[in-house]
Amino acid sequence: MNTAVTILADGVIYASWLFIVALGLTLVFGVLKILNIAHGSFYAVGAYAAASFVAWFAAAGLPPYFSIIALLSASVAVAALLAPLTERGLLRVFYGRDEVLLVLVTYALFLILEDATKLIWGVNPYFVSAPYQLFGNVAVGAQTYVGYDFVLIAVAAACGIGVWWGLNRTRSGKVVLAVIHSAEIAASMGINVERVYTFAFMFGIFLAALGGALTAPMISVQPGISVGVVIVSFAVVIIGGLGSIEGAAIGALIVGLARALAVHTWPAAELFSIYIAMAIVLIFRPEGLFQRVQARRI
Repeated sequence: MNTAVTILADGVIYASWLFIVALGLTLVFGVLKILNIAHGSFYAVGAYAAASFVAWFAAAGLPPYFSIIALLSASVAVAALLAPLTERGLLRVFYGRDEVLLVLVTYALFLILEDATKLIWGVNPYFVSAPYQLFGNVAVGAQTYVGYDFVLIAVAAACGIGVWWGLNRTRSGKVVLAVIHSAEIAASMGINVERVYTFAFMFGIFLAALGGALTAPMISVQPGISVGVVIVSFAVVIIGGLGSIEGAAIGALIVGLARALAVHTWPAAELFSIYIAMAIVLIFRPEGLFQRVQARRI
């Protein structure tokens, strides 16, 4: 019984930060129809920026709880600086062209950002411990967890509910949904499609950077963290269905629980278990759990 509770808790904790990252990825695809290979790099930049911001706040003599504000500030800074530069200065040039070309462009951006992080922050690992110590410990069954892990679950739930509510219950969200349904018709009705693209891409990058900033206190921030994140994030959105918020949530839970089950029963199959879960879902639902098959345009 204790093992089952531990697997469930570990799986949900892992799924929480992964859902935040995958939510940004599925939002960008839903609006811009771009498979953003560089999404993991924005996650890494968010983690590095969070490490720098926490160090700056501490050097300024601010209380420890300001480190949480530092994490959020780092995410906003990454989105505000990199998202408009990327979307307006690079991706916009390739809109309307072959989707494969956009995949190659984002892959090139991924390589550039990988080297850029090494030039800016070096190759030595960064450790951000201050936020991780703020919320004490929580006992779950026979296992003791850091309270920060459960704060992360609450943040992930708030992000998911907030994005869903924003898209389905606000005027701006209706505009975004109109662009998702048909950018051409939305433009003919007077909607500034390019502005919607910029906003959606910026918010998607914010979620990627937020995921990196929130996981920075839990990991060693070092070169290469973007590769594993983008692979697992793609597994999540493929399982759930590209462009689906509900699918991203369920996909993250499936991946998180599959990984936790493997870690506690067969550690050697930790990464492999994610692909097994993805393969099983795709056998029965090739389009993903929450993605409807669409008629092909002629």
